[in-house]
Parts: sequence; C-alpha cells; structure tokens
Amino acid sequence: MTPPPHPPTPTRLAPFTQFTSPQYFLLTGSFLIPLGSFAVLPFMSVLLHERLGMGLGAVGVVLAVASFVQFSGGVVGAALAERIGLRRTMLLALTIRTAGFAAFLPGLSRPTWAVAALFLVSIGAALYLPANKAYLVTGVTEDRRAPLLSASGSALNAGIALGPIAAAPFVLTASAGLFTAVTVLFALITAGHALLPEAIPEAPAQVSPEVGHGERESDAERPLLPFAITVLSVYVFMFFQHYLALYAVGRTSTFFYGLVLALYALLLVVTQPLLSDRIAHLPYPRALRIGFTALAAGMTALAVGHPAAILGGALLICVGEVVLFLKNDLEALSRSTRSPAVVFGRQRLAAGIGAFASGIVGGEGYAWAERTDHVALFWLAVAAQCALLPPLLLRALRASSRSAPGSRG
Repeated sequence: MTPPPHPPTPTRLAPFTQFTSPQYFLLTGSFLIPLGSFAVLPFMSVLLHERLGMGLGAVGVVLAVASFVQFSGGVVGAALAERIGLRRTMLLALTIRTAGFAAFLPGLSRPTWAVAALFLVSIGAALYLPANKAYLVTGVTEDRRAPLLSASGSALNAGIALGPIAAAPFVLTASAGLFTAVTVLFALITAGHALLPEAIPEAPAQVSPEVGHGERESDAERPLLPFAITVLSVYVFMFFQHYLALYAVGRTSTFFYGLVLALYALLLVVTQPLLSDRIAHLPYPRALRIGFTALAAGMTALAVGHPAAILGGALLICVGEVVLFLKNDLEALSRSTRSPAVVFGRQRLAAGIGAFASGIVGGEGYAWAERTDHVALFWLAVAAQCALLPPLLLRALRASSRSAPGSRG
C-alpha cells in the first residue's frame, strides 16, 4: 500500500508567497518610491549650494527643517488617516510629493522653487509612511505583521541603496531629465494607488500583558516603552549613519567605503525578511539585549580603525538595526489599542526625536574628537551609550510608571 504523501515542509520564505495583490503592489511601491526619492534627495546640498549659490549655513538649516518635517509630520499623517482613511491619505500624500518633484524643474534655476519643492516632498513623505504601513498590516493577524513589515523595510532599503547609484551619472549633467523621470514615476505610482481597495478594519488590538522576567507592566508603561526605545535606538544608530563616511574614507578609500555600504545594504535587505519570524517571537527584553549588544560591539570595532574592523563593525551594526527597528514597530503595534496609523505616526516621531538629538550631540562630539586627534574615543563613547543607556532608560520608565497615579504593579 502506497503511503500518503507527506505535506510539503514549510520554508522560511513561505509567508512571503502569501501576500495579497494590494500588499504586493505596496511592497513594489516601497522599493520604487525610495528609488525615485533617493535619486534626487542625497544631491540636494550640491544643488542648493553649488548650482543655486545658497550658503552652506542656509543649506544646513533648510535640510534640517525638511528632515524634521518629514519625521514629526508622521503624527499629522496618522491623524489624517484616521479622519479620511488610509487610501485617501496615501493618495493625497503622493499627489503632494509628485507636485514637489515637478516643482524641482523650475527650481533648477530658482532657489525659492527648489526649497518649496523640497518641503512639498518632505510633507508628502510625512503623510504617506504611517498610512502605508498601516494599510499593510490592517486586517491581518499578528503573526503576519512581521513578514509584511520586514519585506517593506527590505524593499525600502533596497530603493535607498540603488537610488543614488542610478542617478549619479545624470544628476548634474541631465538634471531636468532626471527630475522629469522621477515626476512621471511618482505620477504612475499615484495612479496605481487610486485603484487600491479600501482597507478592511482590523480586530481590536491585543495588548501584550508581559514585559519579561515575570514583571507586569503598568498601563502607563505599555505604549511608552517602544516609543522611548525607538528614540534611543535611532539616537545611537544615527552616529554611525552620519559619521562613518568621514571616519572610513580618511582611513581606507572611497572605493572601500562604497563596498562597506553595498555589503551593509545587501545584509539588511536579505536578513530582515529571513529573520522576521524569529524576531517577532523574541521576548522584547531579549531582543533589546541582542540589538544593543550588536550595536555596542559594532561601534567598538569601528574604534579600531583597521579596514577589516570597519567592515566587521558595520555588519554588526546592521544586525542591531535589523533586530531593533523591526521589533520596536511590532511591539508598538501589539501594546497599543490605537489604530496602526497612529502607532506608526508615533514611531516616526520617535525616530525624528532620536535623529535630531543624535545630530546635536554627534556634531559637537565628532568635532572634539577630531580636534584632539582621538576619533576612536568618539566610537567608544557611542558604544558605552549603547551598553549603558538601555538599562537606565528601562529603570527610569519603570520607576515613573510605579509613581504615576493609578498605576498597577
């Protein structure tokens, strides 16, 4: 008698073959949107300063304010999504962003138009991202959130990595053609979003009752914890993002720095989806230990200054980013009773606060390290923050929740 065939063994990639058509479309957009955006945005300082003659001080202020609008505006985008719906919010955001890229065409010769275009693009991004992530996870079970968010993050990072490479040959020699192509791309993406169905509301969120180690959280601590951890995660990570180029190019070469970035992007794009299920099932305290330990080890390796240490340190930091950024979003969703759009809007605000604080502290810190010719101390100081700040933050949050009126032990 022939034995019955065994059911196929599920693979780690199986969850990524079961998305709906709207989800596949949004994931494709998660690649194309940053591809088009980062074909333009990394070259803004060159356009504003060298082509339009703006002073570096003014350029710095414009870029800083635009970045702050892009991050903090996520709260406005979340409120708008609750009022008019996720699909309409994405459409409005993409229309604004398309208009922004179109405004760069007259902005090639007029600084006022260029600055206005940059702010339109930033406003569009602020409104779009919370609604986009919320649409992806609306109506899906909790175990499906990690594959969707990790695939979205991988697509976004791939677009960010490839955008500047694709645009580099054209950004100065054929700027008008480049901006026209990006505008057309965003117009097509906007038209595709108009065909999406309305998002189906999800079941009420299940708030996770446990924080780990047998300790229950207070009601006040639940939504605040992932927000605060996101602020801290982005704060320490942005030291690496902002200052690796200054540090690595002077000790190796531009080619080696490009190789480090390429390997970093490849590891990020590949590993986050493959590890998404494991990250989702990690207890939050253990995920924090793994993530911040990887960041601390990576920053310490950077301090060595040898090319191999710089490469190894960057890859360790990539592991920290993969674990922390995905887990923070998943925890924020599971601990909150608000809509996903509101949750992601708050997470964007947290990221903006962390990036802003890192910029303020890092600029002065790196300048001091260079003046004293001890740049390695800069990375060791960041590593120390990765090791010391998370337990201090958790202790402060628990102390404040215990002392809050009406809190429960």
